[in-house]
Amino acid sequence: MREERKAGRREWIGLVVLVLPLLLVSMDVSVLYFTVPFISRDLAPTSTEQLWIFDIYGFVLAGFLITMGALGDRVGRRRLLMIGAVGFSAASALAAYSGSAPTLIAARAVLGVAGATLMPSTLALIRNMFHDEKQRGTAIAVWTVAMTSGIALGPIVSGVLVEHFWWGSVFLINIPAMVLLLVLAPILLPEHRNPVRGRFDVAGAVLSIAAVLPVIWGIKEIAAHGVDATRIAAIVAGLVIVTVFVRRQQRHPDPMLDLAVLRRPAFAGSVVVSLLATFAMVGFAIFSTQYLQLVLGMSPLEGALWSLAPTAGVGAAAPLASTLVRRGVDRATIVAAGFVVAVGGFVLLSTVPVESGLWVLLAGAGCYAAGLVVVMSTATELAIGTVPPERAGSSSALMETASEFGGALGIAILGSVGAAVYRSHLAAGQLPAVARETLSGAVATAARLPDPAAGQVLGPARAAFVASLHTAAWASAGIMLLAAVVALTLLRGLPVGAPRDRPVRTPDEVAA
Repeated sequence: MREERKAGRREWIGLVVLVLPLLLVSMDVSVLYFTVPFISRDLAPTSTEQLWIFDIYGFVLAGFLITMGALGDRVGRRRLLMIGAVGFSAASALAAYSGSAPTLIAARAVLGVAGATLMPSTLALIRNMFHDEKQRGTAIAVWTVAMTSGIALGPIVSGVLVEHFWWGSVFLINIPAMVLLLVLAPILLPEHRNPVRGRFDVAGAVLSIAAVLPVIWGIKEIAAHGVDATRIAAIVAGLVIVTVFVRRQQRHPDPMLDLAVLRRPAFAGSVVVSLLATFAMVGFAIFSTQYLQLVLGMSPLEGALWSLAPTAGVGAAAPLASTLVRRGVDRATIVAAGFVVAVGGFVLLSTVPVESGLWVLLAGAGCYAAGLVVVMSTATELAIGTVPPERAGSSSALMETASEFGGALGIAILGSVGAAVYRSHLAAGQLPAVARETLSGAVATAARLPDPAAGQVLGPARAAFVASLHTAAWASAGIMLLAAVVALTLLRGLPVGAPRDRPVRTPDEVAA
């Protein structure tokens, strides 16, 4: 059996450099949580503009992932990473000093484009830097923990910054890290690109963006505002464009996305289980956040700090998965076990009481988060180890796009289930209509009432919300149990290793 070249100190330090942009890109998803009052005061956005300030970043990020992953395969992953760092810094400065809501929305959109260059480039470079399967597993475990931790850190960082500075500071913190990346990347990160490069498929890139954006928008709008004809039409239109995009990739002599990877059971199975994992992790997060703030009455910053507690288990779970892989445990077994651990967490969450349920919530959340990080880390390592190094960028982007869809579906489906249960529990009551719609509406209504009347609104509303949390937890547990079966079916006994799992010497490397 051929011995792969081992990574040395330079590669491991380079991994730390790669984690920097990944952490910031994932933080920017949630970094605006505590800035709303300050942005509203200074920029006076309309309700629609305020929604777009929050949502445009995630929409654009998801839409451009495939395009940027394919572009990195052609122009060079390190080069694209550095271009993205420059763009992310410039957009961060524009966002920080925005004088109007439209300017901030535009800056957030550019941040999304730049973020889409950074995410697949980091994972693709890991594929090219760590040729040894065991070392690559450890590196991807670190990558997974950084990605999931960034989203949890975003609210806390923003809460601390807006308490001491102005709201624009949540964007300016991006710039020093990106400057450090620009200085260290040429020293520590090798350049890699596909040595066989055809013309970039511009029409295919436009189709990929046009396919992803309306589907993500439609799913998130349904989750936030319910089903209507416009949102369904957007999803249908996106799916039609997906079909056109796939047909073009099948016929194009130089496709931007190698669809052959989807015919490899290891890659396709990994995409499916990653989607299911993010479905539960992202979809249930809204219940945990609302429980901390609206049921237990914590401030947003206090709730964000408590929500960090489950990440202690997350930090240990991903390296544990890598260790089990190194000891020869079948990846299907590891992924299925991760899903089963998540099932245990969701079952525990189904017992959260209306009052004094903090530790039950944190224990359940820590359990399911640890299990799902094991799933995501193992699936990502399996998928990336399966693709040829020269296609790592576009394949990484495909994995990340599937995760974006999983998160959006989780919010939409679990959110809809929770909303239906909440409304059904209060349908026969005498609460105001706004209080029967959402718990936040009930809290807002109670804030305008004297104490006895406020308790009569909050008590039933909080009980109804906890009932909806229990239902969402049971639904998540059932889906995770099904996912464990899927993992055992699709991934059992699969070998790792792309058809050409070897360091590919690019023209730059040959010249060097």
